[in-house]
Amino acid sequence: MSVRQPSTSRSTAVIARRLARAAPLATALLITSLVGCNPGVADSEDSKPAATASISASASGTVSAAPGAPAGGNDLSLAQAIAKIPEGTEERTGYERDSFHLWVDADKDGCDTRKEVLLAEAVKAPEQGARCALTGGEWLSYYDEVTVDAATKLDIDHVVPLAEAWDSGASKWNADRRERYANDLDADRSLVAVTARTNRQKADRDPAEWLPPAASAQCTYGADWVGVKLRWKLTADTKERTALEKLAKNCSDTVVKYDVAP
Repeated sequence: MSVRQPSTSRSTAVIARRLARAAPLATALLITSLVGCNPGVADSEDSKPAATASISASASGTVSAAPGAPAGGNDLSLAQAIAKIPEGTEERTGYERDSFHLWVDADKDGCDTRKEVLLAEAVKAPEQGARCALTGGEWLSYYDEVTVDAATKLDIDHVVPLAEAWDSGASKWNADRRERYANDLDADRSLVAVTARTNRQKADRDPAEWLPPAASAQCTYGADWVGVKLRWKLTADTKERTALEKLAKNCSDTVVKYDVAP
């Protein structure tokens, strides 16, 4: 089996964190009792149909972060992090998906952003052929706790969708910054490999309208969402903030870790 070695131009710490996330999630499939978060679903907007997410909680009401939730010494609680997101109103005018250049091979090693994420998040490493063609391998989609054995069955999800980013600040960016957002490999929470089904169910919905179907993933997803918003200095509208705050009440052990994008 040919296993790709990480490019020296990409942070080895990021790769280590991605792999650290994959292993605990795989272990989580063996746990028979998982606790979840309250999704706090709000009314949908016309362009974003509402979706509900199933939830579960322990008898005591205590909720744990999903395996792989961001952690660290001086990290913010989810509630504290939400409070740091600037207020804003969403504006979709002028949005085109092509405004964000996908997928690029920034380090010129033959593997574009999609392949880089797949290689970094594989629970079982795939074989790598010419032009970074991937065969075999195994992944765990944390949104729905589904194990996937083929890269073609996975989508690379922008945790904060491109349209949502546009609505909340990216419309004012230049093309270079939008490209860097769309291919953000410098933060391990910005892009995730998930089943195509859950990615397409999510579409461009924010947490007021969609949360991962796996209850154990919802606190982690909230932390990922907030971390991306803070990293890229994006705003949150009233319904989004309300849903996140409701989620945070049942995710007291979840912390948010992020670095501001240059």
